Amino acid sequence: MKRLITRRSFLTVGSVAAGAAAIGGWEALVRQGDGGPLIRSAETLTLRAQRLLQGRDALAREYTEADITPRFYANGTVQPDTPDYVQHQGSAFADWRLSVGGLVDTPLSLSLADLSAMPSRTQITRHDCVEGWSAIAKWTGVPLGAVLKRAGPKPAARYVVFHCADALELTLDGSGVYYESIDMIDAFHPQTILAHAMNGAALPVAHGAPLRLRVERQLGYKQAKYIMGIELVDSFAGIRGGNGGYWEDRGYEWYAGI
Repeated sequence: MKRLITRRSFLTVGSVAAGAAAIGGWEALVRQGDGGPLIRSAETLTLRAQRLLQGRDALAREYTEADITPRFYANGTVQPDTPDYVQHQGSAFADWRLSVGGLVDTPLSLSLADLSAMPSRTQITRHDCVEGWSAIAKWTGVPLGAVLKRAGPKPAARYVVFHCADALELTLDGSGVYYESIDMIDAFHPQTILAHAMNGAALPVAHGAPLRLRVERQLGYKQAKYIMGIELVDSFAGIRGGNGGYWEDRGYEWYAGI
């Protein structure tokens, strides 16, 4: 499939060409999260330019309760049908656990109650879909960085991979199961949370219960739903199609910054 070239990337290429010297000096600062050979040229320029111009901890705009979209469209999978997920849903996720492993000092197995007991962050933000629509909602969840600090990332960890319960395609090799990844800079961004509530209520199944990612400076397909496990890796080249996500394996950009 032809890779997606967005208006954002096109404009970024132009701006970065004008500021190439500055970006060259900045490269060392983002070496840990630049994605190496797996991020194509336009994506790399988008990532570098956004972090250069906005700063690595710049916040996405937050809104008020009055701005919340009355009906937030749920796209992608709205009801996973694997036996494991259906069983967890039937017990209101009482026995569901989030595994955190890979390149960490202390692998974790956290229940929804464990996550809900951790300090949380609530943010009202806009979800921008690559299809062109957007919607605003209030999300509450535990900062991903707090979970990762508890696990203790090893120095070699460069990416966080989210393994999900939903399959968008039925395939014999499992390549149709949704997954996503972000780098360590976005993982520790203050607005990157593992959301377990939406608009003041438990996260609905259609929107990713019991846990979904909110990484607010990227497009909607990066907001992985139905998260079952988190894995820290030094490369995602050996995971599924090797491009860092379900849609990325089908031609979308790995870095979907907005």
